[in-house]
Amino acid sequence: MKNKEMARFTLRVPKELLDKFGYIAEYEGRTKNKELEQMIKARIADFESKEGPIPE
Repeated sequence: MKNKEMARFTLRVPKELLDKFGYIAEYEGRTKNKELEQMIKARIADFESKEGPIPE
């Protein structure tokens, strides 16, 4: 996906959660951004498997 197609999203979370999330991402060999992207994709797939496709 090209950068111009990428959306930005600011997330505010407690530092302790972000630090732990960073640990998990590093453990999985990903950046925090890529780890979050994988989590979002998994959540969408789970939702769509139960509720059907989300319209684009």
